[in-house]
Amino acid sequence: MFSAYIMDICKIAVFVPEEFSEKLMDSITEVIETPYDNYERAFSISKVTGTWRPIGNARPFKGTVGKIEESEELRIEFIVLKKDLAATVRTICKIHPYEEPAIDIIEMTDWHSVI
Repeated sequence: MFSAYIMDICKIAVFVPEEFSEKLMDSITEVIETPYDNYERAFSISKVTGTWRPIGNARPFKGTVGKIEESEELRIEFIVLKKDLAATVRTICKIHPYEEPAIDIIEMTDWHSVI
């Protein structure tokens, strides 16, 4: 069934170590209103390889300051209502182990609005 209203939505993608993925998805689900009529906890997950070099006063979760690091991560993507965006980002930052989590926020057009 199609949603009865057009939603203001964003897509979020976050890169996270696999061992934090379930807790992150569960925690996000707890703070958002689902954008889908009959589904919740809807995420897409892709395996990726991240690379970075901690510098300065960094306190990396993985790696050593000054050394290029590489690690397997998961890219978790999901849709969130704009009204829940701040709570979602706060939740990611609370659960995520990195000092600077990589969070992509993309404004989206609700597909219901184009049909």
